[in-house]
Amino acid sequence: MKWKGRRASSNVEDRRGMGGGGKTLIGGGLGGIIILLIFTFLGGDPGELLGNMAGTDSGTSVPYEESEQEKELADFVSVVLADTEEVWTEIFEEQGLQYEEPTLVLYSDSVQSACGAASSSVGPFYCPGDQKLYIDLSFYEELQRKFQAPGDFAMAYVIAHEVGHHVQTLLGTTEEIMPLRQRMSEEKFNQYLVRFELQADYYSGVWANHAQGMGYLEEGDLEEALNAATAVGDDTLQKRAQGYVVPESFTHGTSEQRKSWFYKGFQNGTIKGGDTFKQRN
Repeated sequence: MKWKGRRASSNVEDRRGMGGGGKTLIGGGLGGIIILLIFTFLGGDPGELLGNMAGTDSGTSVPYEESEQEKELADFVSVVLADTEEVWTEIFEEQGLQYEEPTLVLYSDSVQSACGAASSSVGPFYCPGDQKLYIDLSFYEELQRKFQAPGDFAMAYVIAHEVGHHVQTLLGTTEEIMPLRQRMSEEKFNQYLVRFELQADYYSGVWANHAQGMGYLEEGDLEEALNAATAVGDDTLQKRAQGYVVPESFTHGTSEQRKSWFYKGFQNGTIKGGDTFKQRN
């Protein structure tokens, strides 16, 4: 992706080196539900998330020494965030709406959000309670090594996906879907979660379409994003972890679904066509 020398977003908050102390905020309210259910990019086990969220009364802060590679990656995600701001501002204006830019929080090891405390093991996430994206840049290396999804545009897809959740929050989708958890079984609600995540994938594809239109994509970028979408499908992750899949436990969609909806957004380039909730299958 062509990104060097371009505008970086000013909506970046650097908390690296700061502890993620504070009692966890899991409990009542939409934010507590979301941190357990939908905001991790990789669809981690909620039990594991809770286990990693042992609260302490106060955080710690130590000097953070940024490597050259981390500095470049921080610059990269700032540019990608700026691109999403431009694209979604334009799309919202076309719909007669105003886009509110989210903040991207860089952290290391653990962090406190309006949705609760979380460790880097949950992966990048979005919290609607404070409308912020959270990412530990070490995930980039994990994306390459653990998930075999290398390339800067694979990381761009991750960021665009989380911004997709912000778009859902602004459009009212999050507030519409999450309360359903109280009215149906976990298996039934998981079907809504899958559609919720696939819509975020679609929105990330819409952003990629506009990024291509602005001349930012390079040869192989689209393939990097599709490869990343495939790598984090529920079926692929479950096969890797336990050797078999449990479809009723899916919360993000299969590899094929994630890849398909991202590509559909990339082809369409508009917010229309992304209503995953009206699709029969």
